[in-house]
Amino acid sequence: MQIPLVMTVLGKDRPGLVESIASLVSTHGGNWLESRMCRLGGEFAGILRIHVPAENQAALERALSSVGNQGLSVIAQPDPGQPQAAGARLASLEIVGQDRPGIVRQISAALARQGVNVEEFSSECASAPMSGETLFKAHIKMQIPASCVVADLRLELEKIAGDLLVDVAFEEWLTPPRHLT
Repeated sequence: MQIPLVMTVLGKDRPGLVESIASLVSTHGGNWLESRMCRLGGEFAGILRIHVPAENQAALERALSSVGNQGLSVIAQPDPGQPQAAGARLASLEIVGQDRPGIVRQISAALARQGVNVEEFSSECASAPMSGETLFKAHIKMQIPASCVVADLRLELEKIAGDLLVDVAFEEWLTPPRHLT
């Protein structure tokens, strides 16, 4: 029987870091299913989902705890999985505007008030092409519950966009784009 695990990895970025985790997963008969990993500042942060044979789970978890000697913090926990809520819809939200404190807080608060579940969130600050100003850019993949009135959510997001002077592009999917499934 295969046991699904979700793992988080955090440590000083260095060459070979991903390989050291991949090697342990492979050595214990695990299958690497999906991951999101990146360098933030000088730190490496990642989250991944694997399957490992039940008889190898404990040995893998012991081996993962030993990588602390290499400056990595790895936490593995069982992934019971959650099916998509009945009637839930998927959507994406793109945000671009001059950077300022509070953008993430205001957008995430609006989503929470509507019961929206953030499934993926990525953001960055980058220099604007012509002016050199610092731009904030974010992409959010979210699950909208059946109880949410999408028109109300759009209005709230548009109001925040006007207050913060950012552009917000909201797209609800009948079926998610292939690259986001």
